[in-house]
Amino acid sequence: MSNTITDILKQASSGLRCVSESSYPFTPFHWKVQENLNSEIILQKTGHPSSCVVEVVSLDKFFRRATTEQDWHNEQEKAEVRQYQNLVETLLTHLHDIQVYRIGEIEIDIYIVGRTVSGDLAGLHTKVVET
Repeated sequence: MSNTITDILKQASSGLRCVSESSYPFTPFHWKVQENLNSEIILQKTGHPSSCVVEVVSLDKFFRRATTEQDWHNEQEKAEVRQYQNLVETLLTHLHDIQVYRIGEIEIDIYIVGRTVSGDLAGLHTKVVET
């Protein structure tokens, strides 16, 4: 039996948290949407008002700090970096045309969204707090 995209993303993100001024888990989603991916579709699918501030960043930029091992990292931190690297690899393996949508200000909803093989949209949702 093959795993669904949400199962695959749940397994890859298991135990990881998006660390900012707060710490939120990653939650997988799968939308049966064939329209072109854009800010309006994201706001509509996530229930945000069309007036919300939306910033689009690359997957690489969003995960750069989490996937870069530092000389001062201890073994636990190095293992977490490898988990984040695995998560990014999983996203790149199973989704294409990936974009990261940052919605709102201060408490920012993050949607890492890409296209599945069948053409649907899928990815991960989390939050960051930036004051």
